[in-house]
Amino acid sequence: MGTLYLDRKDMSLKLDGNAIAAYAQGERQGSIPIHPLKRVVIVGNALIETPLLHRLAGEDISVVFLSGKQLQFRGMLHGKLHNNGILRVRQYEKSLTAFASETARELVVRKTQGQRALLADARERRPALRLSLTTAMQTLDGVIETLCNGPLETESLMGLEGGASAAYFSAYTELFPPSLGFEKRNRRPPRDPVNAMLSLCYTLMHYEMVREIEAIGLDPVIGFLHAFDYGRESLACDLVEPYRPEADRFVWEIFRERLIADRDFAEDDEKPGCYLKKEARKRFYPVYEDWAKTKRPLWTEEARNLARRIVDGKDPLSD
Repeated sequence: MGTLYLDRKDMSLKLDGNAIAAYAQGERQGSIPIHPLKRVVIVGNALIETPLLHRLAGEDISVVFLSGKQLQFRGMLHGKLHNNGILRVRQYEKSLTAFASETARELVVRKTQGQRALLADARERRPALRLSLTTAMQTLDGVIETLCNGPLETESLMGLEGGASAAYFSAYTELFPPSLGFEKRNRRPPRDPVNAMLSLCYTLMHYEMVREIEAIGLDPVIGFLHAFDYGRESLACDLVEPYRPEADRFVWEIFRERLIADRDFAEDDEKPGCYLKKEARKRFYPVYEDWAKTKRPLWTEEARNLARRIVDGKDPLSD
């Protein structure tokens, strides 16, 4: 067990030797050993005693806090992080050179290739959608060819990325039944079940990448594709881009296999948006965890590989 998901209202968590003791209404509900944990995800209202937080930080176990219902990110606790000042200085220097644009171009190429691969697989499974999927794939092929032909200005690069995503989502939406109301990508808040699941998966993936970036010693706010924006981990936004199509594939699969269905979602009476019901979240967490286990080694290597390139001074596309 590498990840512990705690999603129960009014839960109290205490340190009990080498375990996390969970209490509800003053009664002990059980315990979880600390040793196998790598991360803890806490949803909603929970009371956590300071000695437990100290222990988790000391064991280098990240704690991610999400809001109830809409599962929005609220914060993250780390232990001591890598203190590689030279690496960060070189990262800042690289962000002002051609290395930044070349890294950005590589990330967009990989993302677009991933989108095309998903649509190609979908075309095999859904021959009735062959025309629309093929049309979108042809647009992506044109974008990939342009991207691979040489350096691009940031504005042109973002324009191509936007055009590719528009074509991709126009086809991706057709993979889902109309009853889900998934007509386009929307967020903050998501307004239908598919967008709610995409946003949740992107959020979880993003903050796992933040942890990998900080663990290797890079600065998560200094990106190469995404511009600097106060409070945004732009580098994490960069490095998850190639993995978004994999998250899209995961979301498609869980709806296709009916592990999650439209009945598992509700709308908030006080705030606009669609969210996953609590009982459905209990089913979602282990399914997401099984998927994420296969991706985490790739996310770790993604951050490490970037750090090596920054230090070695290699062109991102020269490997």
